Amino acid sequence: MGTSIDDRATPSPRSRVGVSLGTPVADSSPLADAPPASEVSMGPLQAIIVIVLIVVVGLITIIGAVHIVQQYERGVVFRLGRVRDGIRGPGLTLIVPVIDRLTKVNLQITTMSVPGQDGITRDNVSVRVDAVVYFRVVDPVKALVNVQNYLYAVSQVAQTSLRAVIGRADLDELLSDRDKLNAELTSIIDTPTEGPWGVRIERVELKDVALPESMKRSMSRQAEAERERRARVIAAEGEYQAATKLAQAAATMAGDPAALQLRLLQTVVEVAAEKNSTLVMPFPVELLRFLDRATGT
Repeated sequence: MGTSIDDRATPSPRSRVGVSLGTPVADSSPLADAPPASEVSMGPLQAIIVIVLIVVVGLITIIGAVHIVQQYERGVVFRLGRVRDGIRGPGLTLIVPVIDRLTKVNLQITTMSVPGQDGITRDNVSVRVDAVVYFRVVDPVKALVNVQNYLYAVSQVAQTSLRAVIGRADLDELLSDRDKLNAELTSIIDTPTEGPWGVRIERVELKDVALPESMKRSMSRQAEAERERRARVIAAEGEYQAATKLAQAAATMAGDPAALQLRLLQTVVEVAAEKNSTLVMPFPVELLRFLDRATGT
């Protein structure tokens, strides 16, 4: 009964806390309904980033899908590891990115040097022969699928074939009959390459035949003896022809003594034309014979 009115009207601190915690107080300020400043600025930035990513992905897709095949090339398309039917010709071609893979094959003639191969000919001569092979791809699918590396495979076949041809040929054939050996090498190398691998051998040429030094000296002596024999034969043939002509001339002059005198005078004129101190006195052979007969009697 002694409590005052002011004490009843003033709430206790505990009651004030309960009221503030249990009942939310509405804020009538205009800034309470506005979104944060960070959310307002991130909206357009995210849109720009998405657009840039879409453009980049689109460019990468276009670059991966568009390919250019040159005039001297053919394209083979692999879809998930399998070869698709049809070979892509020269020009612009399209494939499916990620799923398809385009492999280009060069159809130009390729020149390949065959390293020097040591071998023994049929007549037991050690030689070292190197060659050059001209070939081109005629079936791009076979060249990619049936052989792992057709360039290396052709090189190995050419080396083994060259050694086989060396063993079946004589030294004279290697040095003088190369056209026959070239044709034989072309046929041997082309048999296992064109059908299974799609590679056609256009031509094979032997480049150089290296001989041992001893064989070179022997061939040099042989060539020198051959040249000397030919020189002697030519000289003998010349002597034979000269003797034949002299016999014919003697028979002609024997029928006419005046011709012998004219020939004698011509010889004197030829000798006198030279500037020398030689004096030629013609002496008739008939006079010598007359004196011989007179002395004998």
